[in-house]
Amino acid sequence: MPKKIMIADDDPGIVDAVEMLLQFEGYTVTTTVDGSTVLDMKDELPDLLLLDIWMSGEDGRDICRQLKATRATQNIPVIMVSASRDIAASALAAGADDFLAKPFEMDVLLQKIEKLTH
Repeated sequence: MPKKIMIADDDPGIVDAVEMLLQFEGYTVTTTVDGSTVLDMKDELPDLLLLDIWMSGEDGRDICRQLKATRATQNIPVIMVSASRDIAASALAAGADDFLAKPFEMDVLLQKIEKLTH
């Protein structure tokens, strides 16, 4: 059964590139450019969430806090992504399981996903 990864990022270029890479690696991928839809997840919960910190009108850290406070979603590993390297601490403080600064190496992303989904 392939692992399901959800990408929440409002940069279509990043979403496309990461989605293609993950599908190539055998993952099932869902994507959204709207952070609030992440909080509406009910069925088909992902095995991991790749969450951008800055999305239009949404702070990924707030989304992460809400996910981690909800029983249905609290155990989903979250890797927060941002172009701003100096907010890694606040991402982790919000409950993220890991942090990745943009631009990132795809190999590093894959290693983090492997670590958190096994």
